[in-house]
Amino acid sequence: MARGVIYLLVGVLAVRIAFSDGGGQQADRGGALADIAHKPFGDVLLWLLGIALVGMALWRLSEAVIGQPGKDGDKPTKRLAAAGRAVFYGFVSYSVLAYAAGEKGSGSGATDKRTDDVTAKVLGWPGGQWILAIAGIGVACAGAWIAARALMRKFHKHLKMAEMSRRQRQVVDVLGMFGGASRGVLFATAGGFAVAAAVQHKPGKSKGMDDTLRSFADTPAGPWLLVLIAVGLIAFGLFSWANARWRDV
Repeated sequence: MARGVIYLLVGVLAVRIAFSDGGGQQADRGGALADIAHKPFGDVLLWLLGIALVGMALWRLSEAVIGQPGKDGDKPTKRLAAAGRAVFYGFVSYSVLAYAAGEKGSGSGATDKRTDDVTAKVLGWPGGQWILAIAGIGVACAGAWIAARALMRKFHKHLKMAEMSRRQRQVVDVLGMFGGASRGVLFATAGGFAVAAAVQHKPGKSKGMDDTLRSFADTPAGPWLLVLIAVGLIAFGLFSWANARWRDV
């Protein structure tokens, strides 16, 4: 549920930006948290969101320790992937809770500046260009993998499809395919920018989520491609809620 809230808000912020109504907000996690903070009972909602994301991290950690559901849930690769997700959601939950506690400059801030800082630091290391290029290729490949699995509806094996009605299955399929593909395209594009930063040795070429989303508006399709990806992220947020209801855990 918490992951769905983040993606829904990022998607909504991106739609606003596409129509020049972003109000200076960032279409990333920091922008989503700022948006929540300005709502009634915003502080309470931030604490609830942070605690829920702790639950996400602990769930992934449990999968790393005792394995995932299914006949191949004990495979080392699946355990390692679950451990990586646990670390990721651990960081996300910490950044949200830090933001809720008043540390507005915490890890929940604008992703673009953090990306530039990290990229510049990596490029300063011996072999930094190679490290950044390999990382960028890894992110781009992960994005392509996410999109491909979504389009092939691989998420079916993780959901209790038999408990859904025919209409519910149709809706979940549309949300999962469209949302997953959009999320994958976003990751793949961000990875491509990281590779460009490595090749050109320019930290500014690497982009966080906000700048990556804005880059879609600079294509010949104009803001409509950004709108398409943004609506896809909203769809992924709704798909996350479907996972909360029907996920086989």
